[in-house]
Amino acid sequence: MQYRKDRYGNDISAIGFGCMRFTKKGTAIDYEKSEKEILYAIEKGINYFDTAYIYPGSEVFLGSVLEKNRLRDRVKIATKLPQYLIRNTASIEKYFNTQLERLKTDHIDYYLMHMLTDLQAWTNLKNIGIIDWITEKKKTGAIGQIGFSYHGDTAMFLDILKDYDWDFCQIQYNYIDEHTQAGRKGLMAAAEKGIPVIIMEPLRGGKLATSLPKEAAAKIADSSPKRTPAELAFRWLYDQSQVTCILSGMNSIEMIDENCRVADDALPGHLTDDDRALIEEIKEIINSKTKVGCTRCAYCMPCPQGVDIPGTFQFYNNMFTESKASARRNFAQVIGIRKKPAFATQCINCGKCVKHCPQGINIPEKLKEADKALRPLPYKIAINIARKFMLDRKGSD
Repeated sequence: MQYRKDRYGNDISAIGFGCMRFTKKGTAIDYEKSEKEILYAIEKGINYFDTAYIYPGSEVFLGSVLEKNRLRDRVKIATKLPQYLIRNTASIEKYFNTQLERLKTDHIDYYLMHMLTDLQAWTNLKNIGIIDWITEKKKTGAIGQIGFSYHGDTAMFLDILKDYDWDFCQIQYNYIDEHTQAGRKGLMAAAEKGIPVIIMEPLRGGKLATSLPKEAAAKIADSSPKRTPAELAFRWLYDQSQVTCILSGMNSIEMIDENCRVADDALPGHLTDDDRALIEEIKEIINSKTKVGCTRCAYCMPCPQGVDIPGTFQFYNNMFTESKASARRNFAQVIGIRKKPAFATQCINCGKCVKHCPQGINIPEKLKEADKALRPLPYKIAINIARKFMLDRKGSD
């Protein structure tokens, strides 16, 4: 197993076990099957296990398996504070203690603020005393290292990164998202500050493994050396020394074997020119199926009305390169639940963006088209409910 270092020189396995997608038996986790997979992963050298408060049954299951098999000291647990549920300092303590009980442990190795989407979410936590709370937990050893997981645009990621002395961060990053969300710019900024980066969604929820356009899948199948689409995507990430650990929701022994094999020999700088050319071809095929020729150059930004133009077009395009459901869900996460609204319906057709667009896109017209596709009535209702639930800070626990 290849290991990369955290901020304090500790070894983290290059492949991490994502604990969101355990096999289910009915509505519950298939205990016997999933336990075998966890034990096998540990024997293969995987030591980073990522879960979260809101993953149904995940923390309880992981804690039970580690306690039963006396393996707590062989792994590093990463879990996340549901910051969108927090209203006061007392609730931070309540959720944290619940997580310790679920995980049957007295400390969390890597603790994240879950799913920050903008700086305001972090500011809200600071306003209710999160920094003093973190300082105390780290002093007592209840928390080893503190970080955040992120869904949002690059600029906001950089703002959050600069606002606190983070120990690590977790971002969505893959060869399609190279310049979206935190993106390569965010990855490099974190590395420059000496902050390890944990990668989530390396396969875009499996899309880069099983849902590629036929032409793209055929090119990979015909290439040499023989690699699966998943392996190619993982190797693209491992090629970058700034990547610390890649999370994978592994639910079979075969998947663990393949991921460990790749993690063992995919060292930084190992990709050949032919490998990189193949990945560029795959990206071109995927991008050829896009609905709007937006390159995310952001010359159209900032929008005077606050519309996230590149982000809206990204998710509109994803509806046709991936799936409608996943694109709408990601749109809701990244744009829909921001503190400050950024919806296409805020456009007043001022035309400022059109003047600056190098691609000559009729942006106001395409925004209407995109919004109609991304937010049909049921999704509008769901996003409005989510905004009220997650962004209304007036309530209390």
